Amino acid sequence: MGAFNWFWKAMGAQSERNDASSKKIVAGSEERAVELAALDDAALAARARGVVRDGRIIDKVEFLAVLSVASARTVGLSPFNSQLQAVLRLLEGDVIHMATGEGKTLVGAMSATGFALTGQRVHVMTVNNYLAARDAEWMRPLVSFFGLSVAAVTEKLSAEERRRAYGADIVYAPVAEIGFDVLRDGQATSRADEVLSPAEVALVDEADSVLVDEALVPLVLAGSVKGQQSTGEITAAVAQLEEGRHYRIDSDRRNVFLTDAGAHALERALGVDSLYGDEALGNILVRVNLALHAKALLIRDVHYLVADGKVALIDASRGRVADLQRWPDGLHAAVEAKEGLSVSDGGRILDQITLQALMGRYPSVCGMTGTAVEAVDQLREFYDLRVSVIDRHKPLQRVDEPDRVYATAGEKNAAIVHAIVEIHATGQPVLIGTHDVAESELLTDALADHGIACQVLNAKNDEEEAGIIARAGERGRVTVSTQMAGRGTDIRLGEGVAELGGLVVIATSRHRSSRLDNQLRGRAGRQGDPGRTLTFVSLDDDVVRTGGGDTAFSAVPDEHGLIDSAKAREFVEHCQRVTEGQLLTIHAQTWKYNKLLADQREIIGTRRDNLLDTDRALAELRERAGQRAQKLAHLDEHVLADAARQIMLFHLDDEWAEHLAIMDDVRESIHLRAIAKETPIDEFHRIAIREFKDLAQRAVDRAVETFQTVDIDAEGAHLGDGGLARPSATWTYMVSDNPLAGGGNGALSTMESFFS
Repeated sequence: MGAFNWFWKAMGAQSERNDASSKKIVAGSEERAVELAALDDAALAARARGVVRDGRIIDKVEFLAVLSVASARTVGLSPFNSQLQAVLRLLEGDVIHMATGEGKTLVGAMSATGFALTGQRVHVMTVNNYLAARDAEWMRPLVSFFGLSVAAVTEKLSAEERRRAYGADIVYAPVAEIGFDVLRDGQATSRADEVLSPAEVALVDEADSVLVDEALVPLVLAGSVKGQQSTGEITAAVAQLEEGRHYRIDSDRRNVFLTDAGAHALERALGVDSLYGDEALGNILVRVNLALHAKALLIRDVHYLVADGKVALIDASRGRVADLQRWPDGLHAAVEAKEGLSVSDGGRILDQITLQALMGRYPSVCGMTGTAVEAVDQLREFYDLRVSVIDRHKPLQRVDEPDRVYATAGEKNAAIVHAIVEIHATGQPVLIGTHDVAESELLTDALADHGIACQVLNAKNDEEEAGIIARAGERGRVTVSTQMAGRGTDIRLGEGVAELGGLVVIATSRHRSSRLDNQLRGRAGRQGDPGRTLTFVSLDDDVVRTGGGDTAFSAVPDEHGLIDSAKAREFVEHCQRVTEGQLLTIHAQTWKYNKLLADQREIIGTRRDNLLDTDRALAELRERAGQRAQKLAHLDEHVLADAARQIMLFHLDDEWAEHLAIMDDVRESIHLRAIAKETPIDEFHRIAIREFKDLAQRAVDRAVETFQTVDIDAEGAHLGDGGLARPSATWTYMVSDNPLAGGGNGALSTMESFFS
């Protein structure tokens, strides 16, 4: 314990030294900026390049001063000292903790420009297409001032447009879109087909969300093949099951289990002798479990929407429709069948990569967020990143009131409506943070009964978000929103609102992660504005039921159900800490599953690079199939080398896709396959290593067979004629790898009607 304390004290001391040093440099740059303001544009830009030697900034004071003056000239924004400190810490490779409304967009642009001036290409990773396009255009004058180029990559760009955009010095793009381009490039059969240009720096906006919350979400490239078998019969049978009698759900609502009665009922309905026989284990039981999961644990308007005949997942960390996300194919198909929709073709997974593995491709990673401190352990453990806390430009004037704890969800909901009605009567604007679409709509209906019209921002209308959030600080405005992470728009107070006390933010419950609570609170009190936050909690809430477990807690509420005691609030905080620990455990377990596949993908990538960049494919095929090579000796050497390359790459990619399919099946049923005295993760690793062991050799053996039989002429290898064509269409999506991470996000406790 002594060594542990010494370590953290040392880390704290280092942070303090960094902070003091940064502030000293910033103070010096403020004075230097006065001198530099007299220079013309060309001379000013030259001064920035003059303090860079061999990719290093040799005079940080002058460098910051130049960036500061250039910012004022080009985009009309003179950075505060706190922003300059943030720029400096980003350039040093930290994740900065900077409060909402303190100007992270300018900080990111100045930092990216600084990196680019040292000769490094920068990918500024945003959370959506809108922010990527907006920020690139907004900050273009600053970047161009120094003769640098900036571009945005968004979902709708063509391959050629992407290729041009990635050639810029600074590239703004959604993090998922960059990941998808990595996957698409990983299927290229020549370097000319690739779109990405290497970048040295990843500057991540909403860093805790991307690097922690979504770090292990697999990004998937799929190819067009017929996928799912019909799940209708199984779905119909599972639909008849009753909770308690045929299945039970565990206390944190993450897992569902068949009872003996449920198993027997399904065996009769499906006409099988046993769900647990060898034949069933490989197929029926897995599909039964998926259908049961879809029925019992995934709730419409909470975990997903149904729109235009399709299932659309809801991103729990942001409250938006996750356009690019799917659950693993079996589960996604089960939900579609549950809703009576056409079951979409799952396709064949060609490749996948997690965001955490994506970040490993960059020599340098840094980031910014308003809630980094709460994620300091994960950022250090998984990325070896330090967190620097940036002081606010103006002191915080926001008042965060103690939690209001109620005995039941119904009493809590009534209190929320009553509080909103009272505040609204004063003219103060109110922003209410709910946990899901269903809750936001119930609250809106309840407020309408009191004559209060709300602006609603949830997964059903998130395309309107910028306008809704921008107006949320106007007098008399009531805004109901799901998660506020990554909204990217400041809430500015309307005329006379500051005199009323500023924006009031109301949370309808605590989240499983305190970071999400703080993201919501941060919407009030921006840059010294007054503001107030209220958090309502009930003992029925998901976070309390899950985190409380078997902990006994009793208290006597008043006539309105309020439990006004420090003991109750301490109990709620305890429950939240427990759920945060559970999420960390899930993260660690998921990381263990993904890490081995990520390592194997790197091995495949190295082999691919060798095949793409050399004539190794032809050399290997000549060695193994010399007679065939001699018969083709009349062909141009470049044509023959390219044909060999196409054949080798096809079979390598095909074997890798097959490996992913095998491991996907193993992952879905690993809890059934694990042998006695062996944990699921150990069994998963054993199977993954066994299956991967001969992958490369199988690919070569099959390439030799193809080389000996396929038609090869002056136009190359005619793989399609031999039934070996690559998919005619591909598409990308994100797998919600742990669909119940975060449980129901309070859904089951908030589905009751709001009432007065």
